[in-house]
Amino acid sequence: MLEAVTSSSEEWKSVAQAISVLIEEASFVATPEGLNLRAMDSSHIALIDLKWPSSSFEKYACDTNYTLTVRVEDLLKVLRRADSKDRVEIRLGEDNTLEFKLQNGYQKDFTIHLVETQYSQTPLPKVAFNVVSKLSTGVVKQILDDIKSISDHVSIKAEQDKLVFSGKSEVGKVSVTIDKKNPDVQELTVKETGDATYSIEYLSNFAKSMTGADILTLQFSSKMPIKMEFPLSGKGGVVQFYLAPRVD
Repeated sequence: MLEAVTSSSEEWKSVAQAISVLIEEASFVATPEGLNLRAMDSSHIALIDLKWPSSSFEKYACDTNYTLTVRVEDLLKVLRRADSKDRVEIRLGEDNTLEFKLQNGYQKDFTIHLVETQYSQTPLPKVAFNVVSKLSTGVVKQILDDIKSISDHVSIKAEQDKLVFSGKSEVGKVSVTIDKKNPDVQELTVKETGDATYSIEYLSNFAKSMTGADILTLQFSSKMPIKMEFPLSGKGGVVQFYLAPRVD
């Protein structure tokens, strides 16, 4: 038996959009403690990790462990029919199906088929992060769009009191600096100065997928993977993205 209820569809929409950035099939692991998902993209340079504890739901009940694999496009099709104020109820159905009930004034019921798969969990990267920053999600999206106008990659350099985002290509160069005094910077801790380069397409898609998160946490070290973390709700849910650095 599995039942998970949220008072709005926003969390589910953010989760589905985030997953769709990387994978075509998603394996949710449901336990009595909550829902989890960890998956890597086909190129093995990006990873998503979802932790959605039972306390984050309006109602959550799970009697044992289940692995629920769905086609991400099927999940998106259902959630596109949900209004932001819809109450979402999800239950494990018969014949290897997942049932969705969307309700706000009137009720919509959807059933999608689960996919048979051999699931094994990918380990998280073991990285010591020397740079930790909490930034407005909106300003990060804007900065990445600025860099994307010139370059396919973004270099991020951290100093004690500022972050410098830059890019270059045959078109030219672009640089954006944001310091600790900026109101969009909630926190900037630099144990060691860092400098690394990443695919801007991945980072931009990560940031844009998390529509409900006002603040993101950005962590990295020189020439090491970067971690972007978004709160899924105010009750403990979190989505984390890891991206390997560009190697020249």
